[in-house]
Amino acid sequence: MARFFKPQKRKVTDNSHKELHIRRLDHLGSGIAYWQDKPVFVEGALPDETVLVQLIEDKKQYARGRVMKRLSDNVQRVKPKCPLYQQCGGCHLQHLSHEGQVAAKQASLLELMTKFSQVSEFGSDVVAEPVVSAPFGYRRCARLGIMMDKKGGLQIGFRQKNSKVLVDVAHCPVLVDELNDILPSLRTLLTFLKSKKHLGHIELIAADNGPVVLLRHLSPLPKTDLDAIMSFSLQYNIMFYLEPESGQVISINGEMPYYILMDDKFTFSPKDFIQVNANVNTAMVEQALSWLDIQHNDRILDLFCGLGNFSLPLAQKAESVVGVEGIDDMVVRSEMNAKANHRDNVTFYQANLEEDVTQQAWAKAPFNKILLDPARAGASGVMTHILALKPERIVYVSCNPATLARDSKILLDKGYQLARLGMLDMFPQTGHLESMALFMKQ
Repeated sequence: MARFFKPQKRKVTDNSHKELHIRRLDHLGSGIAYWQDKPVFVEGALPDETVLVQLIEDKKQYARGRVMKRLSDNVQRVKPKCPLYQQCGGCHLQHLSHEGQVAAKQASLLELMTKFSQVSEFGSDVVAEPVVSAPFGYRRCARLGIMMDKKGGLQIGFRQKNSKVLVDVAHCPVLVDELNDILPSLRTLLTFLKSKKHLGHIELIAADNGPVVLLRHLSPLPKTDLDAIMSFSLQYNIMFYLEPESGQVISINGEMPYYILMDDKFTFSPKDFIQVNANVNTAMVEQALSWLDIQHNDRILDLFCGLGNFSLPLAQKAESVVGVEGIDDMVVRSEMNAKANHRDNVTFYQANLEEDVTQQAWAKAPFNKILLDPARAGASGVMTHILALKPERIVYVSCNPATLARDSKILLDKGYQLARLGMLDMFPQTGHLESMALFMKQ
């Protein structure tokens, strides 16, 4: 018997308005309510608010909704400081006071860690005070897109929420003053370049030795443009770089940028990752060293070490430090920085920490304490090796509380105790949070 394709009925999203009560924020800053026993994520809604919502996505396990009307407001709802807030996708928590943001992020971290650790409640001896900074004017690096408009002018700014369209930004409240100050003159420079049709984006960095601009361009720049860029960089004392191809960096003017952390000088390339919030970064490193309780005879392994942001401060107090990083260029620069700062008790290696590392030379050495600071994907690939080393203390720094919670369970199941847990507000006005956990062998 022949069988004929029978298309399934297309599910139609229920567009009727639903009155929902927001219970809490998720770890990205959206409000969470419940409808028909499944979570509904509502951007822009705050805990304890009642809202009329229209569903824009309805899946089996969850739904997403758009606020049509707020019927009640959270007492910590505030007027956003940025006039572009409703359009720009850079921030999404300016409608909540900074105190409310910190409390919500702390609650989100504790909820995730409680769920995965199967501990009913963490006591005050475990939960650390949140590490915070100024709520605005904190961001020392940012990428802004560039696009020509129909009149031949340039749009320079961040993407709209859930869109590829640019929001033109003349001043951004979360950027440090040094970067906001150069935006008008930089806009003028780029607008008058002959090759403005072929510009991709700019990356801005406030290094401790001055502002840095990296310009991505999609075709060769004519000599007149190069001359204009050189003149601009000299006039405003800007370290200017070009990126003609992805990952290729060419210096036009100025020395290498650097930042100072705990008496060490970290020289970096404008394409290297550095923490966006200098004040929180300093407090984070100091807290990590305190939690590890560094002694003069400690042998410490620093995984996902980057430029050595933790490695060099650790080397100031420990007997020896080994830093491991996946990107070759960053290993080279971390070695240069260690040498320049006379940290001869720290050694750096390149390795893919998602693969089996047991045969690496550094993996065979004994370590009594470990620090790791992985990317958002977490450190599942290296957790088995960490357990095999049997360190006394482990400090796990994370930019994704979900993967921190997942990896923590591996340690907890093997006899480690969660001794300290803290939230670091690295990104005020957004739902993103940094966190730190200390594990000790029972």
